[in-house]
Amino acid sequence: MLTKRIIPCLDIMNGRTVKGVNFLNIRDAGDPVELAMQYAQQGADELVFLDITATNEERKTFASLVLQIAKHLNIPFTVGGGISSVADASRLLEAGADKISINTSAVKNPSLIDELALEFGNQFVVVAIDTKLSVETQLITPDQRLSTPDQQLSTHLVHTHGGKKPTTLRTIDWATEAYNRGAGEILLTSMNTDGVKQGFDVEITAAVSNAIGIPVIASGGAGAMSHFAEVFANAGADAALAASIFHFGEISIPDLKLYLHQQQIPMRL
Repeated sequence: MLTKRIIPCLDIMNGRTVKGVNFLNIRDAGDPVELAMQYAQQGADELVFLDITATNEERKTFASLVLQIAKHLNIPFTVGGGISSVADASRLLEAGADKISINTSAVKNPSLIDELALEFGNQFVVVAIDTKLSVETQLITPDQRLSTPDQQLSTHLVHTHGGKKPTTLRTIDWATEAYNRGAGEILLTSMNTDGVKQGFDVEITAAVSNAIGIPVIASGGAGAMSHFAEVFANAGADAALAASIFHFGEISIPDLKLYLHQQQIPMRL
């Protein structure tokens, strides 16, 4: 049985690690190089670096910071933010990334997934999906608005530009297309649960996991060790990503992995 992975995430803004709630109320969480070194020493299985304002600021990911972090890592390193071409990905690979994560650029230009997979291999390409439970009002007639509860008309929709722009793409449909185009993994973040610490969104994670044939990284909502056990056992997640609980010392990675091992979840200790 394949071991499950624990992945700390460094959300980067202006060269610092930050964290918010529901993609809002951003606060400082520390120096990214120091945090990366700490997580590698603690036994994290991988590390994700997301330059969360690169797309909105229409610039490229800070390759110099990626290089600084990569020097101190002996674990797989995924980098995302502002990647819109093979050349962008190549630049980050040269700086020390092992994989790249694309989100908005893939929605705008789905063939980018094909191009990256062809150039670097499927295992190099992580498609990040920011998903939110939304009411599809464009599908509702005036009579339905009066007679049908909103929750019956809700579905998970993809959001881009750091969660700021909703699309009409249904999350499962987009995850399936990304898989078919050559993505090696899906990084699935629930905007509804992000930073709330009440648990991962098991429902959407399970739905995506069941729909595709590649690993799914669950993200958004970790607040207790039991939340990791739940998303691994009940949602089919291959990895679980978290930020603030690690950054602010609420849960240590060694303690978490030991707990999961005791819950009969296969871990690399």
